[in-house]
Amino acid sequence: MLYLFGLSALASLLTTGLLYLAAAVVYSSDLFIFPDLLRELLDNFGLPATIVTASLVLFIIYFFALSRSTIRYLMGISQGIERIAEGDFESHLPVQGGDELGALADNINKMTAQLKWSIEEERRAEKAKAELVTNVSHDLRTPLTSIVGYLGLIEEDRYRDEVELRHYVQIAYEKSMRLKTMIDDLFEFTRTSGGMGLRLSPINLTQMLGQLAAQFRLQFEQAEMESRLTLPDHPIIVDADGDKLVRVFENLIVNAIQYGRDGRQVDISVWSDNGQAIVEIANYGEPLPSAVIPLLFERFYRAEHSRSHNTGGSGLGLAIAKNIVELHQGAISAASDQGRTTFTVKLPLAK
Repeated sequence: MLYLFGLSALASLLTTGLLYLAAAVVYSSDLFIFPDLLRELLDNFGLPATIVTASLVLFIIYFFALSRSTIRYLMGISQGIERIAEGDFESHLPVQGGDELGALADNINKMTAQLKWSIEEERRAEKAKAELVTNVSHDLRTPLTSIVGYLGLIEEDRYRDEVELRHYVQIAYEKSMRLKTMIDDLFEFTRTSGGMGLRLSPINLTQMLGQLAAQFRLQFEQAEMESRLTLPDHPIIVDADGDKLVRVFENLIVNAIQYGRDGRQVDISVWSDNGQAIVEIANYGEPLPSAVIPLLFERFYRAEHSRSHNTGGSGLGLAIAKNIVELHQGAISAASDQGRTTFTVKLPLAK
């Protein structure tokens, strides 16, 4: 204890001696770099030289300590910017304090995150574009090859009789219609995925779904299926582009007819809940594997390729529906359980 007290006393004596020495230098030494103006101010205000000099010494020590810390921080920011310029978007600048430098580092971090997201989004778009071209080329080539092949047989008179000729013409016609469907769907997909404008107006979903069920009566009869409607007695109104929204529910009903023939029925329901209009279209039959559900709305995806080709599907119907629903600030999802596959569309109710 006495040892520590002795060290403290010695430190105090040395500090006092240094302060008095600095004061003496201020007044007497011509070698010290102090302007004459400072001496005059000290004399005019009558402040003790020891106090002023001590304050100056402490200020200088604080200033240089702060400057060194600030310079190191600025150098760190500069090095971080250099790493970002070289393409390293994982770098994260430390945010120290709440001053301007801290705000600068925070803004650089936000800028880096946004830049990284933009580059990744651009890469995803390029990849999607390449995949789209590949898929389109593959899907369009198949029916086109058949059309060219059968028309070539007709052109070269390579048929036995008129019956075989008409058979070739029928196949070429069916393939041409499939090709037209695919091109129309592709055009619709590119329009909806490009953020097309919407002509919004109040739409009564109760009335729309009732009319669609009536319009599809022939298709239901041909597929030996039954539509079961669950519609409320009151209108459910959403602000939507009627033509685009009809396309969504048409695609879902066609999908239910194509893949729910074994179940013999399609359920169409609409209700409102928590500020949203909810539409469900369900078909019955063999359930879809859980791994397939997240992929249903991907363009050109088919749960069963052969069955889709036979029914004329382009693999774009659900992708188009998803784009249109999201343009309306809504959401679409699918679920399959115990032989019931359900597609659910949620749209904000009209204000």
